[in-house]
Amino acid sequence: MRITMTCAALALALGSAPAFAQSGEITIWSWDVAASSLKATIEGFNKQFPDIKVTVQDLGNNPIYDKSIAGCAAGGEGLPDIVTIENGEAENYWSQFPDCFVDLHTLGYTAEDQAKFPDFKRTELEVEDKAYAMPWDSGPVAMYYRRDFYEKAGVDPTSIKTWDDFIAAGKKIQEANPGVKMTNADFNGDSEFFRMIANEQGCAYFAADGQSITVNQPACVASMTKIKEMNDAGIITSADWSTKITNNTAGTVATQMYGGWYEGTIRTEWPDGSGKWGVYLMPSLTADGPRAANLGGSSLAITSVSNNKEAAYAYLKYSLATNEGQIAMLKGFGLVPSLISALDDPYVSEGQPYWGGQAVWKDILGTLPKVVPSRGTPFQSDAEIIARAVQTKYLGGGYPDAKAALDDAASQIASATGLPVEE
Repeated sequence: MRITMTCAALALALGSAPAFAQSGEITIWSWDVAASSLKATIEGFNKQFPDIKVTVQDLGNNPIYDKSIAGCAAGGEGLPDIVTIENGEAENYWSQFPDCFVDLHTLGYTAEDQAKFPDFKRTELEVEDKAYAMPWDSGPVAMYYRRDFYEKAGVDPTSIKTWDDFIAAGKKIQEANPGVKMTNADFNGDSEFFRMIANEQGCAYFAADGQSITVNQPACVASMTKIKEMNDAGIITSADWSTKITNNTAGTVATQMYGGWYEGTIRTEWPDGSGKWGVYLMPSLTADGPRAANLGGSSLAITSVSNNKEAAYAYLKYSLATNEGQIAMLKGFGLVPSLISALDDPYVSEGQPYWGGQAVWKDILGTLPKVVPSRGTPFQSDAEIIARAVQTKYLGGGYPDAKAALDDAASQIASATGLPVEE
């Protein structure tokens, strides 16, 4: 039986949300550590909403994308109440199936609510006057480093301001620690290094409005050039996700560059590494250049076929738009909040034992307001496939320089998408 709350009671509980019945069951699709994080919020949520049962199904990243796209194509058949959607894939949903998910404004999501999140997290989730999803976790980029390897080489991570500094430090660290590489990058299956450094420099595959191709602009060219310099210097070995984890635990890599969510991966995959790791800001192309970027991050969207949209929205508001919900996920699993107010939570400034007492979250989250928005567009996957192939060819000497490589990438993306290349 549905229990109807009064306007006053629900207003206290949800702030700007409208007064709807708050009972029943909701199901959420998510994956891996993200699913575990959502489960960690249920106890706190049920203290406020004891009559809403929340079930989180861990189905895996790729299966959720495939199942949700198929469900949207079938008019919503088989979809849960809430779906986890990666920001980079979000516009694939909205462009193909604009009616598959609820405009959150209809459930009480106001401009004031939206302003609680940084612009770069909202860019791909909002289309004109519609908000199809609420920002969840972010991926502010950081350098995760082995304190012992750096100390043995006499390298102070705070002295690394530029990528040239990083290359020089890498050579010293590798010389002082035989069998150790400075860093890993998935050159065979991803363009992660390029996307991180390009985002730091304010460049991406597409323009901010998503209407033109910008992958061959000067900042992107400079970023790709620097990656080849790192590769040619011998400080990077190619490694996929699982190999990086193996290298972390085996002690054969000194640094990993990733989004803030990687903190939880290092900590949970190698608990015996406590005290051996630290964090510093990503270097830049120049000593006074930007040192903030984002890699990854997700959102939660409510499906149009949900029979309990109001309860689903209540859960979104609690888990994503309150410090309590966001910090619970940060503490348990290293899911980095997008919620700006979470930066001021006392936990963020606490020294973390695993990280040698360093207040890593203060350092990592402090870069969030500086991240430049990067538009994925519905063609993100097309651009990514092309960029990976071009990167591989360029690193192997297949182009005279990065400009030629990215001109080719821009031309291929234009052919695949029909978008113009920005002059």
